[in-house]
Amino acid sequence: MTDHTPDPAMLAKAETLTEALPYLQRYAGKTFVVKYGGHAMGDPELQRDFAEDVVLLKAVGINPVVVHGGGPQIGRMLKQLGVESEFIDGLRVTDLETAKVAEMVLSGAINKEIVAWIGQAGGRAVGLSGKDGGFVRAAKVERTTRDPESNIERAIDLGFVGQPKHIDRTVIDTVSAAGMIPVVAPIGIGDDGETYNINADTMAGAIAGALGASRLFLLTDVAGVLDKQGELLTDLDPAAIAGLREDGTISGGMIPKLDTCVEAVEAGVDAAVILDGRIPHAMLLEIFTTRGAGTLVHR
Repeated sequence: MTDHTPDPAMLAKAETLTEALPYLQRYAGKTFVVKYGGHAMGDPELQRDFAEDVVLLKAVGINPVVVHGGGPQIGRMLKQLGVESEFIDGLRVTDLETAKVAEMVLSGAINKEIVAWIGQAGGRAVGLSGKDGGFVRAAKVERTTRDPESNIERAIDLGFVGQPKHIDRTVIDTVSAAGMIPVVAPIGIGDDGETYNINADTMAGAIAGALGASRLFLLTDVAGVLDKQGELLTDLDPAAIAGLREDGTISGGMIPKLDTCVEAVEAGVDAAVILDGRIPHAMLLEIFTTRGAGTLVHR
């Protein structure tokens, strides 16, 4: 007699799709901005997973926009060329030569690699930088530091390091409406015509705000925001984040990431999520399951 009992693995897949249905309905037609970088960018399996996830989002009616980093790759190229790097407050001091190398690596090698991965996963992507169509106007980043002995503040010149001043969403809207996935290198153009290197988290947050995105995802090399016991904090608002800063729960590189999340939600993004990019399909787990997978920041 033939056993007609369904395969448990197939049943689990069907249940997963059923669980995802309300989220698919909720996010159809919405825009997700994804900052992609860190370990996930250097691991071939995670590269493939990421590309498949982005293609799946597009296939179910969501409009993904990818903004990528590339700091380690820029560092390697500068080293090969014998160019010394200096960092102040986590930002690379960028002279004219460094700016040219950064643009070559970001807008060239990395950007086109990601476009190719998405193509291999069955999607269609277009590589852009903020200079294309002038869609990211940048202003020079101004920084000051205080001398610990004299307590005197002085200005620091970071060179060609910029921050988004104005986003013209026309280029992104045109590419997305044509059924393609924009892949954006964090390069902007100044009013003076100069090229500015922009922090990828900052770039992603500004683009998400300008697009009125439903979600901003920051893929990182940590699980998310952890409390003092090392447990994941899954739900935060700006007031809670301010408290965590004051009591020292969050520090270092997590502070600018959370600042980006807060600025994005205050600019109109529904929610921002800090996710562990080392987990396969972390974005899908966050979007399409009840548990989620990272730290959600909302108003």
